Amino acid sequence: MADFTVRTAQQLPALLHALRKDSGLTQAAVATRLGITQQAYSAMERNADTVGFDRLLQLLSILGAELVLRQGGKPASSTVSTGPNW
Repeated sequence: MADFTVRTAQQLPALLHALRKDSGLTQAAVATRLGITQQAYSAMERNADTVGFDRLLQLLSILGAELVLRQGGKPASSTVSTGPNW
C-alpha cells in the first residue's frame, strides 16, 4: 500500500479499513489480536478518532503499517513557533 497523508481524524476510519482489507484480515482477527470483541473493533474502526494513541500504534502494528511524522507546510495558525512546545 502507498503512503498516505492524514490531516484530520475523520480520515482515519477509511484508512484503517483499507489497511485491514489490504492485510487480508477480518475484523474478528484484528479484534482477537487486540484482545477485544469484533463488535468493539468494528466501533473502533468506525470511530477511529476516539482511539487512544497507544491503541492506535498497536493496531497499526497488527495491520503492518507504521506511523511516520514529518514536518511540512506552514503551521495551521498564524502564530509562528521557533521550536517545539514540549
